[in-house]
Amino acid sequence: MQHGYHDHETHQTLAAALRRKDCVVPQCGFQLIELLIALAVISLLAIIAVPSYSRYRDKADNAIATADIVAISQAVERYYVDYHAYPDSLNQVNMDTMQANIASGTNNTGTYRKDKFLHPINTDYDLYSMGKDGATQTPLTAGVSQDDIVRANNGAYIGLASDY
Repeated sequence: MQHGYHDHETHQTLAAALRRKDCVVPQCGFQLIELLIALAVISLLAIIAVPSYSRYRDKADNAIATADIVAISQAVERYYVDYHAYPDSLNQVNMDTMQANIASGTNNTGTYRKDKFLHPINTDYDLYSMGKDGATQTPLTAGVSQDDIVRANNGAYIGLASDY
């Protein structure tokens, strides 16, 4: 008998057993039921994981937008100290690459963001990002404004419009 090979008698016995129909032969690979169960488990995990990941991404994007609004607000305040007026656009404070909007009372009267009582949320200037959907309306209670990141109470609040 050579090492690693069956001898001739064992080979004949195995061949005879394979020819018989009542013999149980060990299966190699997966059966269809096992594959379906594995797919069901993977699908269930995906159903749970995808919404969690989506919420995580939204929170991360909101945190970045909030930090951007804080940085822009600081730049606008420095501009005000230097020129005794608020800028007409983010160009004037070298923040034109940011995805935010500014509206000051001296230049854009009537376009202030408003709370649920339709009172302006700022008395100096508005600064906001239009959120994930890229759409906004003046009242924060509007559906398209709920995901906006806003500066309110003259900078005392910066965050989601829906949380204000």
